[in-house]
Amino acid sequence: MTEDVTTREKVLFLATVYVHLVSFHIPFMKLLQEWGYEVHAAASPDGRWRGELEALGVTCWDIPFARSPSSPKNLTAYRALKALLRKERFALIHVHTPVASLLGRLAAKCVNQGPVLYTAHGFHFYRGAPWLYWLLYYPIEKLASPWTDGLIVMNSEDYERAQRMGFRAGENLFLVHGVGVDIDRFAHAEGESVRKSLGIGSGEVVVTYVAEFTPTKNHEMFLEAWSKVEKESERIHLLLVGEGKMRPKIEAKAKPLRRVQFLGFRNDVPQIFHASDLVVQVSKREGLPRSVMEAMAAGKPVVATDVRGNRDLVHHGVNGFLVKLGDVEALAEAILKLAYDPDLRQRMGRASQEIIKDYSLERVLEEMASIYRKYLRE
Repeated sequence: MTEDVTTREKVLFLATVYVHLVSFHIPFMKLLQEWGYEVHAAASPDGRWRGELEALGVTCWDIPFARSPSSPKNLTAYRALKALLRKERFALIHVHTPVASLLGRLAAKCVNQGPVLYTAHGFHFYRGAPWLYWLLYYPIEKLASPWTDGLIVMNSEDYERAQRMGFRAGENLFLVHGVGVDIDRFAHAEGESVRKSLGIGSGEVVVTYVAEFTPTKNHEMFLEAWSKVEKESERIHLLLVGEGKMRPKIEAKAKPLRRVQFLGFRNDVPQIFHASDLVVQVSKREGLPRSVMEAMAAGKPVVATDVRGNRDLVHHGVNGFLVKLGDVEALAEAILKLAYDPDLRQRMGRASQEIIKDYSLERVLEEMASIYRKYLRE
């Protein structure tokens, strides 16, 4: 997959924070570099993550975005962004995350830069969202839609919503299979060393939840269900992987529970998934959860809340179970059903590996390459 570019044209990736670009978009930056483009990135100052991009040959620009759309700091960020776009000319601008995507699209329009692609990693307005989200974020996206040359979404609900907003499928609206998952990396790891290091025997059942400790990830509901699970089985363990501002509160809530381990941030997630028998995902909302895709690539069944994004990946009764948000009893029941039935776990795990093939990094690179070609040629 190579292209020839006669001049060193530039492409800009824009996000509120550099860590977002490092976590999700390096393969697409490398693709454009292979095609001969000079790749630039702009985000809030952060030396660690900026350094990772610069090590790949990406030119970085610090723009002082604030995460909150109402922060007055974003006026300064907007001015800095307009100055950048007046100084540099980009063949394509690819924007991400709510604040950066809004200011990026507006600035590009004001200085006559374009085309602009916007990847919505999950609209903040969705079925069941708080009314305040609809009042704030929906009008913003409607306002910004004329400044959006192409909209990329990652789940079926957002795809349908975007069409109702006036975007046209295949013309300026594209549904892609997330940011891609490295299937080989997760399919061929080993988990025995993880079990051994945690003192978990081979005959015991391991349930894993990989998520940042934030209100959206809904750990409190999960621990309510887990207290019921623990009472039913003495040979079941829970691994909570991740960091976040709510971790101390969740750790305090988990103190009465006997078989819960907090692992913090880990670089060996493929091995942790292989040490697991099933994986849970109980978010209140999702775009398209990467942790679920990775668990599926590792051949694991998934129990997840029935929300946007999760339902695109978990086919109820096929590769896992979907439970209604807030239904603690159903969540505990689904976990126990899989814990007691190793044959069901194996069958659903194989189904996960089949389903996730459509979400491979190779396929997503092809999808994104097709979109990039359309806008870089027009």
